[in-house]
Amino acid sequence: MTVPGTLIHPTALIDPAAELDASVQVGPYAVIGAQVRIGAGTRVGAHCVIEGRTRIGRDNRIFQFVSLGAVPQDKKYAGEPTELVIGDRNTIREFCTFNLGTAQDRGVTTVGDDNWIMAYVHIAHDCVVGNQTILANNATLAGHVHIGEQAIVGGLTGVHQFVHIGAHAMVGFGSHVSQDVPPFMLVDGNPLAVHGFNIEGLRRRGFSAPRLAAIKQMHRLLYRQGLTLEAARAAMAELPAQFPEAAEDVACMLAFLDASRRGIVRRAQRA
Repeated sequence: MTVPGTLIHPTALIDPAAELDASVQVGPYAVIGAQVRIGAGTRVGAHCVIEGRTRIGRDNRIFQFVSLGAVPQDKKYAGEPTELVIGDRNTIREFCTFNLGTAQDRGVTTVGDDNWIMAYVHIAHDCVVGNQTILANNATLAGHVHIGEQAIVGGLTGVHQFVHIGAHAMVGFGSHVSQDVPPFMLVDGNPLAVHGFNIEGLRRRGFSAPRLAAIKQMHRLLYRQGLTLEAARAAMAELPAQFPEAAEDVACMLAFLDASRRGIVRRAQRA
């Protein structure tokens, strides 16, 4: 049950069945429901509403006017006991909305650790957001979207349901994302186009020269040499022999291509 204390504002409405660590801070007029669980060190801002089967980890910063755990915006939802699970050390800015999952999918919406989620971001039912991502202002994820590790989604970008965005990919401002975005790629626009690979982001993350060279070659195979997807994939499979240090990067790309169900974005912006 909730542990009352000076860290909880007296105007906050917290159901007695909710479980909050004694170190959780709750601001004025926040509302927290009976099935909510919040870990140590998390701060909940003023006027937030946290409801449903929502589990929140440690040391998150949830700014004012956020809505977490509301029922999905899905007409098929019929009150099934689905969940929202949020990890540790996330920053969730003003007016974000994260919904519960649905019984038609995995039944849980998941947000990992160390994510930087800016104002007005919407994460719909059954989305999976990895770790260390950046979702800029007004980025909107429809249902069942997957965002890979350390990916960046630019502001005012809409992501179509069931789309997957790979690890370390970067989606530019105001993009319309209706196909899967392979790992490491740099894309933007409407219609969406690939402009290269996320070289600056990868450098900042400490990728070595051999790894960058292998990723550059994967970009060429997919978007610069006129190959079919099958031929590009077969050529990628040979890259670890030339770039052993990049074996995991190549495996990441191949696994993503194998798992793609909507098909990857194939339009390339020519220089």
